[in-house]
Amino acid sequence: MQIDIDSLETYSRLAREGAQSAAESLSGLTGIDTRVEVTNVSLMSPSDLEYEYLGGDFSGVRIELDGALDGETVLTFDEAARETIADVLAPGAGPEMRRSSIEEVGNILTSGFIDGWADHLDAIIDISTPTYIQGAGTDVLPAGTADADEQVFVFRSSVESASGSLDFHILLVPERESLVEALDPTADDAIPFEKLEVFNEMTKSGAERAADNVTTMTGLETDVEVNRMRFVPIDEVPATVGEQRYVGTVMEYTGKPSGYLVILFDRPSAEAVVDALVPMETDGEWSEMEQSAMKELGNIMTSGFIDGWANVLESSIDHSPPTFVSDMGSSIMSPVVGRMARTQEYAFLLDSTIRTDGDGVFRCELFALPDEAELREVLDGLLVERADRTHVDPDEVF
Repeated sequence: MQIDIDSLETYSRLAREGAQSAAESLSGLTGIDTRVEVTNVSLMSPSDLEYEYLGGDFSGVRIELDGALDGETVLTFDEAARETIADVLAPGAGPEMRRSSIEEVGNILTSGFIDGWADHLDAIIDISTPTYIQGAGTDVLPAGTADADEQVFVFRSSVESASGSLDFHILLVPERESLVEALDPTADDAIPFEKLEVFNEMTKSGAERAADNVTTMTGLETDVEVNRMRFVPIDEVPATVGEQRYVGTVMEYTGKPSGYLVILFDRPSAEAVVDALVPMETDGEWSEMEQSAMKELGNIMTSGFIDGWANVLESSIDHSPPTFVSDMGSSIMSPVVGRMARTQEYAFLLDSTIRTDGDGVFRCELFALPDEAELREVLDGLLVERADRTHVDPDEVF
């Protein structure tokens, strides 16, 4: 099955416009100003999608799609947003009426989200009666992902209010055949869907090797928690990373493909990993020795991450010495994005999370940003049968 990257850009834009329509509808219903924060297309396993919804309490609606686009759409509110909407639309009402207000709002917002897709396809997309959902994890995800054993494409939008009291997320999970047909599989530069899956698996393997390298250097047992490939407008990448403060490294890699790898630790994790390398007190400022330790760790993690790419792609990929960074995630990513935005409007953001295997404090985010045009080129030449050749001899790294 083939997909066209240019068509993927079109549908990413449609998802954002649909989210904007939903945001405007919600503002009209509640009087609260809202804005679309992030829109992206993610390729990920159902278990990774489920993980993002564990531990929280969400409610909203699930709607089935049929016609020009088959699949499911889920719109979820967190607890604060649910209570805000119910207080505005059903003040003083009982639980049943408050639930009905969420169902009605979800129906209106989802319809607005889907209308743009139907207009673009010049075809009919039928939507089912909304089903109320509440819970966490698989309780609020499209039913079709629960038993899926293959990676899924998910169109995701996050809408926020200035007060932070009325945020919601929209997920569109199309059936694979339906999406592939919409993504112009006959285009001259269409790419087999399976190659994107293979590259995503290569990224996960790279993250696992990076985690192993952390364990070897520090003695901290680690594991890969989440792995996903996101297709996102280049100027939205900083918002995707967020406003949390991080400590880490930025490195540029060159070859086929070229790009950047950003490795970010939250501060407790950074202190834990540096203390394992050079035990000493951190008084709020990072000493030259501590920065050097962080850069060395970033260097080893980067080698583990991208060497497998080079093996599978049969190419040479080198990387620059790491640059130490300590700032908000969005501020760290902005200079990288600024350089890449000179030549591309969209980016494939390869995102993996490494955590301590157990109850420790270690948590690390890896963000790889390959050059889009070069990634298309290497995907075109990728031999799927080489997908298992990601192993790197530790003696070549250490």
